[in-house]
Amino acid sequence: MTPVEARAAILKALGRKARKPKYSNVKTEVDGITFDSKKEANRYVLLKLLERAGQITDLVLQPKFLIADAVILDGRKQRARYYIADFQYVDTATGKTVVEDVKGMKTATYRAKRHQVKLLHGIEVKEV
Repeated sequence: MTPVEARAAILKALGRKARKPKYSNVKTEVDGITFDSKKEANRYVLLKLLERAGQITDLVLQPKFLIADAVILDGRKQRARYYIADFQYVDTATGKTVVEDVKGMKTATYRAKRHQVKLLHGIEVKEV
């Protein structure tokens, strides 16, 4: 039983219904890894095939990029802020590092973080 199925069973036992995800995504498990959507899981499977074929190397899931250091505001420490992409790998044909984000819905928060990653790290996020 997946964590999502377990939660649904608990809610059913309590006489409540599970809420539908905001963007209608369905959590999907592949290779013991739970992805936020079927689309992201499918992209992972494709990237693993490309890695086995030698077209990409150094596949990393959920690479993290600092976009704002921790600061003290009004006497309270505010944590550092990060942008977490879905995948990062090296394209063997070009030798370039590629950072990807699988998107169904481009939120304002995502757009702002993508902008900051480009500004601070010079990384252009590829949207799939």
